Amino acid sequence: MPTEIEVKLRLERPEALRERLTRLGADCLGTVRESNWILDAADGSLRSQGCALRVRSEHPQAAAGHPRVTLTYKGPRRQDSAARDLKIREEIETVATDEAALLAILSRLGFHPVLSYEKRRETWRLADCLVMLDELPILGWFTEIEGPGPSAVQEVQARIGLDSAAAETDTYPDLTRRHGQTMPDGTRALRFPG
Repeated sequence: MPTEIEVKLRLERPEALRERLTRLGADCLGTVRESNWILDAADGSLRSQGCALRVRSEHPQAAAGHPRVTLTYKGPRRQDSAARDLKIREEIETVATDEAALLAILSRLGFHPVLSYEKRRETWRLADCLVMLDELPILGWFTEIEGPGPSAVQEVQARIGLDSAAAETDTYPDLTRRHGQTMPDGTRALRFPG
């Protein structure tokens, strides 16, 4: 079963983290602009079980071409007392080619968008982990460190000098619910201007 293991931290100075990653020899894998849709059944059953269904389109900043569309299912968070700041949950993903068609299929199956948020994501690889610098509308900057196990994530967190930083326990959907605007279609959204 594929598992997501990550920590999310608020980031005051993204340029300082970029400099640290560069000094440590991390590889910058690129920057994308994301559109994320969180879907649920009419009764909210996915959310009530601690699960999520997401459609994400990634638009590369530096290259032309079609966006990469990903369908993701996330299971409920698992508790691990040794890694209490980490989010550990089942994550199953597959790539699609057409966001509108994918959303239409899911709608026919009873899953409709309830949240929508955008972000700009810059991804770096350091050791066995991915370090993402995320900018969200209104909310500012975050970093996520994702890796193959709790110790790998915690080791990279220490190497980049963020081991004493408090973890952000809310997910981006949680933050969108709290800080987003209600759109005419009823979804809560965080979107960049323009």
